[in-house]
This record gives sequence, C-alpha cells and structure tokens, in this order.
Amino acid sequence: MDVNGAVAEGFEPVGEAFARNFATLGERGAAVAVYRDGRKVVDLWAGAKDVDGTDPWQRGTAQVVRSATKGVAAAVLLLLHQRGQLDLDAPVGEYWPEFKARGKERVTVRQVLNHRAGLPVLDRPLTPQEALDPVRGPEAVAAQAPAWEPGSAHGYHALTYGWMLDEIVRRITGQSAGEWIAAEIAGPLGADFWLGLPAAEESAGRAGRVGDIEGPEPPAGAVLRARPKRSVTAAYTDPDSLTRRAFAAITPFPEQNEPAYRASALPATNGIATADGLARIYAALIGEVDGVRLFDEATAKLARAEESAGPDRVLVVNTRFGLGFMLHGSASPFLSPDSFGHPGRGGSLGFADPASGIAFGYVTNGFRKTVTADPRAQALVRAVRESLTKGA
Repeated sequence: MDVNGAVAEGFEPVGEAFARNFATLGERGAAVAVYRDGRKVVDLWAGAKDVDGTDPWQRGTAQVVRSATKGVAAAVLLLLHQRGQLDLDAPVGEYWPEFKARGKERVTVRQVLNHRAGLPVLDRPLTPQEALDPVRGPEAVAAQAPAWEPGSAHGYHALTYGWMLDEIVRRITGQSAGEWIAAEIAGPLGADFWLGLPAAEESAGRAGRVGDIEGPEPPAGAVLRARPKRSVTAAYTDPDSLTRRAFAAITPFPEQNEPAYRASALPATNGIATADGLARIYAALIGEVDGVRLFDEATAKLARAEESAGPDRVLVVNTRFGLGFMLHGSASPFLSPDSFGHPGRGGSLGFADPASGIAFGYVTNGFRKTVTADPRAQALVRAVRESLTKGA
C-alpha cells in the first residue's frame, strides 16, 4: 500500500502505524492529520475512496464521520456561551418553548450536552425521510417524555442529541447548526468540514471529493436496564433496551452514500470532513491556527471538565463526558487525561489534548461495528503518544 503525504521529524511512528493499519487491520481508505501547537506535523492518506477499490484516496478526500460530528456541534453551543448568547444552565424551554412538554420543563442546555437529559430514545422512531427533515426531528424530541429523571443519570444520546442541539442553535441565531459552523468555524479556519454538504461539493465529490462508506450498518443499539450483570451484547440485541432503541431512533438508518443524506444536517451523526479539517478545528479549540482561535482558555477548560462519569445507561460501559465532548477513559482512550473530543461509530476520531498541544483527526471509509474505540484509530493515537515520549 502506497502511503501519501508527509510527517514531521519525530512523528515517524504515526506513519508506520498508518501503514500497518492497511497491512494488518483491513483498512481500505483513510487519512490522518495531526497538529501540534497549531502547526501540522502529520498529513497522510492512502487506499481507495470508493467501495470497489478502484478510485484512489486523494489529498482532500472527505468522509462522513458519524458521531465525530458531535464534538464540532458541541463547539457551537460553547462558542455561543462564550459570546454571551447562551446560558448553559438555563432550561432548554427558555429558548425553545415547545420543548417544555411532558416533564421536560427543567431540562437544561447543560444536560443536553452532558447526556443527562434522559432523552436518548423516541417512542416512535423516525423514518429516514422524517429524520432528514429539519423540523420533524426536533418536533419528535419535544413531544417525547424522558426515559429517566433528567439529571439523575447519564446515557449516550446517539441521535436525539443532534436534533436538540440544532433546534437550540436555530432559536438563538436563526441559523441551523450547519450554517453556523460554515460561517463561524469552518469558514474562518479554511477547514474542510460540512454539516450539510453543499451541492457544489457533492457534484465535485462524486468524482473524487467524498468517499463512499464501505461495509454494512451494524445492528442498532439500546440502555442497560436495572438487571445485574447485563452484558453489552445483550443490550445491543434486545429490541426493548435503551441501547437498541437509542441507535434505532431512525429506522431504517438512511443510506449514507446518497446525496440526500450528505446534503442534510444531522448534528449527531452526518458531518463530512477531511482528516485535516477535523484536526484543524480541534487545533483551533486549544490554540491559534493561522491567526484563528475558537475557544478562549476558560471555554477550553469548560469543554474538558468532567460532567458525567460511570455506567452509561445506553452504551452499557463506563463513559466520561464533558460538555458535548467525550473525555479520555477506558471506553474511548485519547492521548491523556486532559484530552477531549469525539469518536464516530465505524472508526473516525477527532480530539484535542491541551497538555501536549496535539490535535488529531482520522477519517476512514472502512466502516466497522466499533462505537467508541476503533482499533485503527487507537493504533494511531498510540503512535502519537510514542512520538511524544521519544521527544518529538
């Protein structure tokens, strides 16, 4: 496998790990980018961007990144807070009155971000057509009763997170989260990240811009009930579990290689990015990149402060969350305890590590069943750690 791109001196282990992913872990097409203190030190890509394996991955090939979208979407609410436009501890209903229904009057914006809102499931799953409608998803969540007392526990809001976040942004700014990201994050940074792929990028993309996901959608997922020693496998296969129901809030899941899906904006799951675009955004959350910085020091600390930890009622393992970002832990290891970011189901990963100044982005079209700790991404993270240990 020919690996294209470059690594800075001292980061050679990342290049070696990237090549091994193709040789030993079945990688098909992927890219990885790493910034340190705002400067790009790793920029690699290899493999094929299409399912048939005939169209080579190129510099600038972008990919659906699934839940890695959540971290960039969370940055929107934190930036609105930083600018004084949003109170994290205000009830969601102050911004979105219809949300107050069915016992949700006291659910706060903070609880949406830290996965403690109690709203990971819908009693009636949405069809793909309904899910891609920017109105129907928020309406469904507004009409939903919590699955547990809000604030009393945490559980991953796999899909509903995006509809709640998008509607809060709309009520405050008049823009969708995707429009706000384009204007206030991706645009100023020159970062290749889209939540709602523009038609011009889609038409260019079919010839070589956006890679097609290879591999079937894994079975939908659910929350652990109060039974002792319930296994992760049982939670994902039980149609009545919160785990299964959370991941099945859209049933069936839309075809991810179709233009209609790419053009829609689901802040929980369908961002499209290059590895460089993902890493570049995270670099700007912890420092300056070509004159642009997104988070001030106070907001960067807020992003990585622990909000939820312990047994996750949806993922059925111990997880840690800050405000919209996953934190370093056993379920999703990043670079250090100071790291914050978000993986995407199937493999993608973006995170920042303020302690080392590292920002990391990895995208792949070789879809796997992993939710939080894909072995390919983890091999690259270990290689970054090795590089730093050796003095890079």
